Amino acid sequence: MKVLACDGIHEDGLTLFRNAGWDVLVSADPIKDPDALALALADVDAVLVRSATKVPGEALARADKLRVIGRAGAGVDTIDVEAATQRGIAVMNAPDGNTLAAAEHAISLLFALARHIPRADAGMKAGQWPKVGLTGFELEGKKLGVIGLGRIGGTVARKAQGIGMEVAAHDPFLPASAAGKGSVPLKSLDELLAWADIVTLHIPRTKETTNLLSEARMRSMKPGAYVINAARGGLVDEAALLRLLDEGHLGGAALDTFATEPLQADSPLRAHEKLILTPHLGASTSEAQQAVSTILARQIIDFVATGAVAGCVNLPPLTAEAAREVGPWMPLMSSLGRLASRLVPAPTRLEITYAGRTDALDTRPLTRLLVSALLGTHSGRVTPVNALQEATARGLIVAETVGGDGDGFDRLLRLKVVGDHRTREIEATLHRGPRVVRLDGVEIEFDPQAHVLLMRNEDRPGMVGTVGSQLGAAGINIVNFALGAAGDGQARAAITIDRPVSDEQLAALRATPGILSLAQV
Repeated sequence: MKVLACDGIHEDGLTLFRNAGWDVLVSADPIKDPDALALALADVDAVLVRSATKVPGEALARADKLRVIGRAGAGVDTIDVEAATQRGIAVMNAPDGNTLAAAEHAISLLFALARHIPRADAGMKAGQWPKVGLTGFELEGKKLGVIGLGRIGGTVARKAQGIGMEVAAHDPFLPASAAGKGSVPLKSLDELLAWADIVTLHIPRTKETTNLLSEARMRSMKPGAYVINAARGGLVDEAALLRLLDEGHLGGAALDTFATEPLQADSPLRAHEKLILTPHLGASTSEAQQAVSTILARQIIDFVATGAVAGCVNLPPLTAEAAREVGPWMPLMSSLGRLASRLVPAPTRLEITYAGRTDALDTRPLTRLLVSALLGTHSGRVTPVNALQEATARGLIVAETVGGDGDGFDRLLRLKVVGDHRTREIEATLHRGPRVVRLDGVEIEFDPQAHVLLMRNEDRPGMVGTVGSQLGAAGINIVNFALGAAGDGQARAAITIDRPVSDEQLAALRATPGILSLAQV
């Protein structure tokens, strides 16, 4: 496995990859050109980025091996998640690793605004004694409006309460029913802006949140109010912010993130004395960089090794404990998907029943794996990440049921595959390893991971010997010959062999009198 590390990923995370046997490639500088990034991604299994290296959809066009994009931080707005999902690539982040660093930076900007610390420092270093015009204000008793009450926003709120501020919040991602249930009261956005002395943002940048603080919304704030954005660039209308600062409607602002990064050298933001600017330092502590790199490395290594999904924005979460529970099922699901694709090459409906003792089983990764194996056998790059989207795009209806009688088995999987004017049914279990135990209602047992010939033949003497002789003449050893009577004058057989049969040998077998159909899986 190969991982490409961009943007100065902390060495502790890279060491975890090396200890797990991965090859680690390091890009000394951010890769900002999409064509150069596409070339770099063509031969790696994972890539690690921070905010400097952006991953647009066009950079993924040749990334046929790429399985994971890891963002060493919280925000993934610099990654085209939709394009990655369509390509079957998992996108992971490490939002917990930099929570404290980002929250503390927002609090630092809060103090810097209140006491004009940057302007005082600059004046002192210029040989001045700049007391005049730098009278600040006390934070205790002031009203802080927090937009976004997630990990970082919640930490900022608690710290602000600790210094005696009155705190309220608006969170566009929390339901209205959450109001009043925590220590921080929730308000509508309009109510919060009219109430607060200082507003701080802690939300991701999406289509809905871009320029959330528009000119109209900032004009609705109290005269002399302050704005802090240490979350994502583009949440504040920067041109409108400058106008309102010039007019004196806003008392000041502090920005750590910008609509375009790096901030242009000639940006008018740089010259405004009421603005405090920092170069996206929210997560820039040694502790945070170490934490996000090691968290991300463990997530990616576990994902590849066991299927555990943590910190993934385009897959349902799956803890390491749950991954151990579903792990034994995964080889079975992959092999059954391939088996079903041979039996019904163009499926239109797939019914999956997890029967027996399966109520506590997290079936989401298993269903995704089964569908990806079913669809990926014939065409396209299909992985558990994009399996359900591909099913919809190809007109495959996937229905899932959990529970019911296991027909004597502790856990039993039933598949019904419909398509091509045919319906095939498969029942399988993990009893004595992955085993198919019934095919189209006929009791017949075989290992779906092995080389198997599935035969439908006339139920008459001599068929086993005839087939065995032909395989023996071709130098193919029979590992197991399982028979089952269909009850209609026909029989079913699953013939496990030690190596695949050639097309010519398969054609000769199919031409044998009494053999009605023969498929190699």
